[in-house]
Amino acid sequence: MGPESRSARIQLLVAEQAARRGARVGVVDVCTAAVAALPVGGAGLSAMSRAGPSHPLCSTDAVSEQLEELQLTLGEGPCVDAFLHGSAVLTPDLLTRDLQDRWMVFAEAALEAGARAVFALPLQMGAISPGVLDLYAHVPVRLSAEELADALAFADLATLVLLDARIDATGEPRGDPVEDLGAYRAEIDQASGMLTVQLGVGIEEAFVRLRAYAYAQGRRLADVAADVVARRLRFPPDAEPDQAGDDD
Repeated sequence: MGPESRSARIQLLVAEQAARRGARVGVVDVCTAAVAALPVGGAGLSAMSRAGPSHPLCSTDAVSEQLEELQLTLGEGPCVDAFLHGSAVLTPDLLTRDLQDRWMVFAEAALEAGARAVFALPLQMGAISPGVLDLYAHVPVRLSAEELADALAFADLATLVLLDARIDATGEPRGDPVEDLGAYRAEIDQASGMLTVQLGVGIEEAFVRLRAYAYAQGRRLADVAADVVARRLRFPPDAEPDQAGDDD
């Protein structure tokens, strides 16, 4: 199948998914259509940046949601590597020994979450790289050449949709999952900004401290960010990266 016909078929699948939702095409439709078309159990997409915090934008199920959270909180995994190196990271079986050594914490946590195979596809358009599309399977899976080409086509379309949406301006109806995740992104941004003041550090270091605390406490990043924004949680300048105290 040629690139143009493949692209047209993928666009049609995504458009049909959006029509079923009764909304304009969003990244959630790309993720959902990819799961229906490929031998995977779920998909997630995260907006990523070298200059600031990265954020999950959509997930098709609880496992994919947890995988996105894990990778962004831990700072390791296929998604992180795909973004940093700008190339697809295909992991047919997380039980492979070298992968467990490569992602010591993520691999075990992902297996516990129910993922056995993970495929991370960077979103790219020229020098622009706004995020990563992740696909997972409950069992070991190797994508065929045709399936991989389809997966890359879904990633290409996700890039166009994400750039068109400008991440925050989704244009979706109120209550749509993409908009909810946009609010999630804004709260993490706000919490990171507050920590730059509390700790006297840059935005990247503030986000590292935020996710280190979330991991050390076994909490979701979004919940910790909400506590910081609500001033229920404060990070003293002299605390260890994973330590903070409740405000009175």
